[in-house]
Amino acid sequence: MNAEAASLFAAVERQYPYSEWAKKSLLMSAIANHNGAFYEESRADAERYLDFYPADVDAAHAQYLIALSYYDQIDNVSRDQSVTFSALQAFRTVIERYPNSEYTSPSLLKFDLSLDHLAGAEMEVGRYYLKRGHFGAAISRFRVVVEEFETTSHTPEALHRLVESYLSLGLIANAQTTGAILGHNFQASDWYKDTYVLLTGRGISTEAVNENSSNWLTKIWRNVTPKKRL
Repeated sequence: MNAEAASLFAAVERQYPYSEWAKKSLLMSAIANHNGAFYEESRADAERYLDFYPADVDAAHAQYLIALSYYDQIDNVSRDQSVTFSALQAFRTVIERYPNSEYTSPSLLKFDLSLDHLAGAEMEVGRYYLKRGHFGAAISRFRVVVEEFETTSHTPEALHRLVESYLSLGLIANAQTTGAILGHNFQASDWYKDTYVLLTGRGISTEAVNENSSNWLTKIWRNVTPKKRL
């Protein structure tokens, strides 16, 4: 049904080019294609709409459809995160270019969810390395979550996994500072409780930063309050 509707709207645009009906039909074609899960076609329609009518009242809707065309494919992506990055960029465009539109609020929400998805992908790979004893590779992944996706739901676990990784390598100073960061920001979380048991069981404090820890950790400690996005 959606494919048929999109075809009919496209026919209107062809028969009445540059008319008000053509403009409306182009946007409706993008909507119908999206509803039918024809995401590339929907995106192409929306992009054409913005090319022809960049200042139109429905331009924000067209840009939002472009973002959705990426976002609704995220769950079908395993290792390749390019679709998620494209969704983030498209939602950012909605937020920055059309800040007062009705599509700003849902774009902000989906922007956050897309960030969470990227952080989750990093965590998945990090856990894989951690389980196999590749602690340096694991640390690199968990560090990305802490530094680049610090406002997502994965940050407490990333900090805990960093503690585990550092302890496995005998890097006590790094483990102590990471535990202090986790305790300062997420003291009520189960991840901090696990970290507290892990560190204090080895006689390591979770309340103080170790001056001998890595520079990137002390920098995080000096700016422990999560930064606002955008």
